Amino acid sequence: MRREHILPVKQITSGPKHHFFGYYDKRQWDPTNRYILTYEVDFADRSPQANDVLGIGIIDTMDDYSLRLVAASRAWCWQQGCMLQWVPGSPHKILYNDRVGDRFVAKILDVDSGVTRVLPRPVYTISDNAQWALSVNFSRLAVTRPGYGYNGLRDHWQEDPAPEDDGIYLMDVSTGDHRLILSVAELANYAPLESMIGAKHWFNHLLFNPKGERFIFLHRWAQPGGRFQTRLCTADLSGKDLFVSRLDQGSHFIWFDDHRVLIWGYTPEEGHGYYLVEDRIDQLTLVGRGVLTRDGHCTVSLGKDWILTDEYPDANSERPLILYRLYDGVRIDIGRFFSPKAPTEELRCDLHPRWSNDGKQLCIDSMHLGSRQMFVIDVSEITG
Repeated sequence: MRREHILPVKQITSGPKHHFFGYYDKRQWDPTNRYILTYEVDFADRSPQANDVLGIGIIDTMDDYSLRLVAASRAWCWQQGCMLQWVPGSPHKILYNDRVGDRFVAKILDVDSGVTRVLPRPVYTISDNAQWALSVNFSRLAVTRPGYGYNGLRDHWQEDPAPEDDGIYLMDVSTGDHRLILSVAELANYAPLESMIGAKHWFNHLLFNPKGERFIFLHRWAQPGGRFQTRLCTADLSGKDLFVSRLDQGSHFIWFDDHRVLIWGYTPEEGHGYYLVEDRIDQLTLVGRGVLTRDGHCTVSLGKDWILTDEYPDANSERPLILYRLYDGVRIDIGRFFSPKAPTEELRCDLHPRWSNDGKQLCIDSMHLGSRQMFVIDVSEITG
């Protein structure tokens, strides 16, 4: 079943500068739900270059949504910013990536004291217990997937299609100690497909499960000048116990719980759709048959009652914002947002909807009023 229940939208940032947060799987709201993280930048019509500065700010919802800039980064992209987020469990520490000299790093800033600690590698994702972080080669991503990597530093493995000494790194957040746990070459040689021969390989979209004992990632590869292909993979913190799903064309995902992943993908039996994939077992269950029919950026409410997602622009250049109730299969469209056509795919502004910690509000990025800004929506009358 599908219905519409348009909710009021509150704009919380404004021009002349642009504001956004990017990806949907990062902690934008502090534990009290009072403070919301944001980026601030002067332009929105080109790729970030080495010395383009991204402002990092905190919005106070109890002070008329005032914005206070607290840091800046020279390691960022349009889709995921600089991986800005609240450190799990901390009401006053934020984590973000930056560039120091000739290397990308991560920084943890105490926004109360102003004290900053530097970690030796950039962070892609951090575990819920704040003990571990995963890192990849963001220079390689800048070439293979513009809009997700960082410009400014050369990829040392630029000419190597599947390096043996680069890939996914595990880093101890408390000490900064890190090591390579899964190389690009290992995945390129693991149950290889014919399309992988001679292709360039990389990793995208890493995320720990809630317990922090396994992580998911996308193994991607492309022939010169061709479109990339994708495998959904998981592994343990040593890079072992590797699992590669039979799901094809995997895209946006979130851990549904410690053992299942909700992901947009394709199977010959069911076609395209959202699937619940059982980790290591590869049992696939289609979700939202007939109503969730287009790819989007999905998350799940704390009570596992609702899927929150969006879609790419329709024929009218509008992006729908969607709540899907799991127990009875009802889809509720709670908003529609005009999306100006971007000059390049990298510059698009996806809604990337993000829950507040109490599940009562959402925050989105949108350009429906002309510039890239952030908006908040109260969904409590629907979700309860």
